[in-house]
Amino acid sequence: MSSNARSLRLSVLIPVYNEASTVAHVVERVRAVPLQFELIAIDDASTDGSGEVLEDLRRRGRLDHVVRHSANRGKGAAVRSGIAAATGDVVVIQDADLEYDPAELPALLRPIADGRADAVFGSRFQGGPHRVLYFWHSVGNRVLTLLSNMFTDLNLTDMETCYKLVRADLMKRLPLRSNRFGFEVEITARLAQAGARIWELPISYSGRTYAEGKKITWRDGVAALLHIARYNLFPPRGEWRRR
Repeated sequence: MSSNARSLRLSVLIPVYNEASTVAHVVERVRAVPLQFELIAIDDASTDGSGEVLEDLRRRGRLDHVVRHSANRGKGAAVRSGIAAATGDVVVIQDADLEYDPAELPALLRPIADGRADAVFGSRFQGGPHRVLYFWHSVGNRVLTLLSNMFTDLNLTDMETCYKLVRADLMKRLPLRSNRFGFEVEITARLAQAGARIWELPISYSGRTYAEGKKITWRDGVAALLHIARYNLFPPRGEWRRR
């Protein structure tokens, strides 16, 4: 790991909705990463005891902050609450399940630390090791990425990836509005519209089955088609595009 990466402070945002069985393990895996970071968990009105788990982690110093939503508002809203609370140099979302490996964060941070990138996407489709699961999910992700690329003129391979590291000053400036899973489409569109320098690196991926708690369904894929048109064709006005 470069000394530049060690000097940056990473704000790790963990949106949580009914992940009581996995979130503590995820927090410990992030804690094992040799980086400077703050851990911010956002409890999106969980009903399975996740809130109690998060409070225990906070009391023991494993979490730096816990943000609570009184009603379930969706992943995008949870991420926005985390962004508002973040004080680090770079922001990344870490899902509270076990699909993404925090040990890969130092490599993803390096292009930003070296001054070559404003944002880095971790791609599940660039050859990294992955659990073999749903064919149609893979097809759907690639179709959505292709359509997004047609609007943004980017050549991404995985627009829907959770691992998007973004300079905090840029992230806080982006006019993000999506409340649910449209967040991935929206942030990609806003980064492209802001002229951000985006890098993409391969990551591993251990996807979950629906029996193991996976929440995204075909309805979210259909909604993403509408989000791609909406967030790319109707960007907010203002000076947020200036870097």
